[in-house]
Amino acid sequence: DSDNVSRKYHLELVLEDVLDKDSTVNCAAEVLYHLGNKNIAPDVQFTLEGELKDTAEADNTFYNRIKSLEKELVAENIPDSHGNVSPEMQPIHLLAWVASGYVIWQNSTENTKFHLAQIKHVKQVKRSDEYLEFDYTILLHEMVSQEIIPWQMTVLWHPQHGVQVARDSRQPKHMPE
Repeated sequence: DSDNVSRKYHLELVLEDVLDKDSTVNCAAEVLYHLGNKNIAPDVQFTLEGELKDTAEADNTFYNRIKSLEKELVAENIPDSHGNVSPEMQPIHLLAWVASGYVIWQNSTENTKFHLAQIKHVKQVKRSDEYLEFDYTILLHEMVSQEIIPWQMTVLWHPQHGVQVARDSRQPKHMPE
């Protein structure tokens, strides 16, 4: 505690590669929550011991597949009601997972625990530059309150430049289907 203005946590954890469960790295982190001001994202400082598997080949394969589509990609309900993600939608799901991590970080407090529950809808947006753009409507599960929160996010991605959340906004709870 720092005079009821902030609270800092020191963490040591092991990160597991989502694609290769046998690949792990140790992580040390400090997370500083600003108390009383819900509009300030927590400050996070971290160090990693080691590196996770290089994904450049898979990233380039996905990038080239999406760039070569004749029509923009559109999909819904990923994962499906049984928790399944088809192999061709796995990269779309992983991209949403990474981008939602940014949204979660920006909207977290000490008293929240968000988890990406589902992609309700995703639509690729045609661009004239090298980036891929996707408009996602996702459902975030807030584990403490058990609330399911619809969230819209526009995600830009390029294999050499990474993920960027260009826009995001919390949506009304009862969205039209």
